[in-house]
Amino acid sequence: MTIYGAVCAILRARKAANAGAVTLLNCDNLRHNGDRFRAGLLEFIERAGDADLLAWVNAHTRCPNAMVDRITPRPPPELRARVKVATGRDDAAAITGESFIQWVIEDNFAAGRPDWGRVGVELVESVQPYEEAKIRILNATHSCIAWAGTLVGLNFIHEGTHDAAIRKMAFDYVTDDVIPCLSPSPIDLAAYRDVVLDRFGNPAIRDTNQRVAADGFSKIPGFIAPTVRERLAAGQSIDSVAMLPALFLAFLQRWHRGALPYVYQDQGMDEAVAHAICDAADPVVALCSDAGLWGNITGDARLIDAVRRASERVAGFVAAQGQPQP
Repeated sequence: MTIYGAVCAILRARKAANAGAVTLLNCDNLRHNGDRFRAGLLEFIERAGDADLLAWVNAHTRCPNAMVDRITPRPPPELRARVKVATGRDDAAAITGESFIQWVIEDNFAAGRPDWGRVGVELVESVQPYEEAKIRILNATHSCIAWAGTLVGLNFIHEGTHDAAIRKMAFDYVTDDVIPCLSPSPIDLAAYRDVVLDRFGNPAIRDTNQRVAADGFSKIPGFIAPTVRERLAAGQSIDSVAMLPALFLAFLQRWHRGALPYVYQDQGMDEAVAHAICDAADPVVALCSDAGLWGNITGDARLIDAVRRASERVAGFVAAQGQPQP
């Protein structure tokens, strides 16, 4: 049975028992998760031909959007032994997680709710500003640090975060280009930036560049291109955000040559397309001309110019660290 089928069985039982309204709260890590779940549920019921249930669900359910945030890296090989020493229990599925945790929920419930604010849940009118901050500040900055760190021989996110040049790239990207795009905001974006960088710098997390550097062909259109697009539409500079695609291009060229220190995984990458970008006479133009990455700003001369200049800065950064060029 699908998840929608299971939910429908529960809803039919509630409807039959006249049990009243119900809130279906998502706890996953997808954008617009409540809206997406509700759309799928209503389509499922409609396709099943159950008009009575469809009307009841429309009238008696809510699906608020929610956002969760906590870094939970892949467990390092030594974690199982550490847990056993600390607790005496042999846990074959031990995981690590940072102390920071954030759960933001739209205050859109069908029939009241628990007082979750008392235990730290943020109940808000709209999750969207929180999602945008997480995606553009946390997620994109994470990738920036992972790509840059890999280029200069680092293994972990905290190492790159404590490298002055890498930290400045991340700080300037957020400060110069993201904060202006997301302002005004219910969030103190500068404080959020600083908290994110502090979290990334935690050496106890031991999050790897390999994990965070993955899926660049999905991250550029999802995390980075929106800021580029909005800055260009406003006639503003994109010098700081252009460092991120420039870092990714240098990282991709290492992958192309088989020179990465780890296996690169990218579910959104067409390997033939990626190799063609790196083999092109002008890889910057090739990267900036990929419609899957850039959408309606594909091939924009301002994008090409900014990424070309950023690529020169990336090359200088790598050379200053005594590393081979991409």
